[in-house]
Amino acid sequence: MTVRTRIAPSPTGDPHVGTAYIALFNLCFARKHGGQFVLRIEDTDQTRSTPESEQAIFDSLRWMGLEWDEGPDVGGEYGPYRQSERKGMYAEYAEQLIEKGHAFRCYRTSEELDALRAGLKEQGYNRALKPYDLELPKDEVAKREAANAPYVIRMKVPMEGKVDIEDMLRGTMELDWALVDAQILLKSDGMPTYHLANVVDDYLMKITHVLRGEEWINSAPKHKLLYEYFGWDMPQLCHLPLLRNPDKSKLSKRKNPTSILYYQRMGYLPEALVNYLGRMGWSMPDESEKFTLQQMLDHFDIQRVSLGGPIFDVEKLSWLNGLWIREDLSHEQLAERLHDWALNKDNLLKILPHAQQRMETLSDFAPLAAFFASGMLPINADSFASLKLQDDDLVQALQFALWKLEALRNWERDDIFAAMKAVADSLDIKVKDFFAPLFIAIAGTTASVSVIDSMTLLGPDMSRARVRYAIDQLGGVGKKKLKKLEKAYAALPSS
Repeated sequence: MTVRTRIAPSPTGDPHVGTAYIALFNLCFARKHGGQFVLRIEDTDQTRSTPESEQAIFDSLRWMGLEWDEGPDVGGEYGPYRQSERKGMYAEYAEQLIEKGHAFRCYRTSEELDALRAGLKEQGYNRALKPYDLELPKDEVAKREAANAPYVIRMKVPMEGKVDIEDMLRGTMELDWALVDAQILLKSDGMPTYHLANVVDDYLMKITHVLRGEEWINSAPKHKLLYEYFGWDMPQLCHLPLLRNPDKSKLSKRKNPTSILYYQRMGYLPEALVNYLGRMGWSMPDESEKFTLQQMLDHFDIQRVSLGGPIFDVEKLSWLNGLWIREDLSHEQLAERLHDWALNKDNLLKILPHAQQRMETLSDFAPLAAFFASGMLPINADSFASLKLQDDDLVQALQFALWKLEALRNWERDDIFAAMKAVADSLDIKVKDFFAPLFIAIAGTTASVSVIDSMTLLGPDMSRARVRYAIDQLGGVGKKKLKKLEKAYAALPSS
């Protein structure tokens, strides 16, 4: 048997360090066993998937040195490797399940589903919706079918009992069928959900081992059942521990930068980031903290993975990155890295049109452009003291701006300006007053080049990270306040 592993990220946002973490372990496992590592793009969410996000996945993983044997951009024997290009086959497999009595067309509306869930709760049942709850009488099905009512295809699952899931690290796990819902397999738009597409693609691409995050443990019964329904052998499962914030919560962008592009833009070395992710739940035989990707490949053993939640600590990453800079780069190599990172001609040509207008001597350039080549800026609450917006209004404006920036799909100057102006108008704040705290968050001062131009040049990852940092410097947003702001933001006419 040839070992084949894969990662299957969704191109719906910034490339996540969690994706790189899972990719690293899949790559190491495949290489250790002389197998292949596959990259598959799961773009079933057509409203959020973008070509730009897909390219960012390719670029960021390659920047880290994580190369794949098969994928959308390199081809392979089992393509296509984008789920959107495989759409037709999923419907065929879903129909097979209906014919075998393992799935059914569900015409339930969202209002009916809400009522069913509420009814179970009122009756004191702590279980998921089952086919028994969802299936309509034959005459009602015929009526809705005749009216061309929208439907989804759901799988049938047991009402009760236990299911055993075999895991390479955890052994046999016993899960409760009562908590497993009649999962949607095919959505009303004809696109598959992750669960159907994942099983079908893994089978057709001959994936032998699925190494994924432990958040998928509760989905394993559905996947095992689908393999049984189709009569296929299931790949071996390995659920890796989740990356966590220092407070042990699941790694999230609210508490830690999660985009690979952010760490690239901050000036972390790819070798150091790979090294750090390799230390997440795994260790070298000699317990050394600093090692190369090749050294990890040479000594990799999946059984050395610890199931304790690995803490993603940016301060620890910075310490390790410093070791790489000081111990592994000559002066000449460091000069090359600095040039490639921020001082290359392309970057300078993007910055100069904005800086040149304010320059009288060449020495003016460094102060004007310093914030472009910086990480988090030396700002605090006092930095915002002279602005018209104060206290809660200031934090609200920045938080609303951040949410709008996070939702922005096209990072272009006009789109950024329109998004920020929409928030300002919705809050009935003058654009000038609304932009002032953004100037400080992005450039450290209001006496700078256009904040919109600055955000365009900095890119989405660094821009969003600086706004988050500014909010933290102003005291942050607690849970109670966050809920209040979320409600107010949802009520905005432009949100």
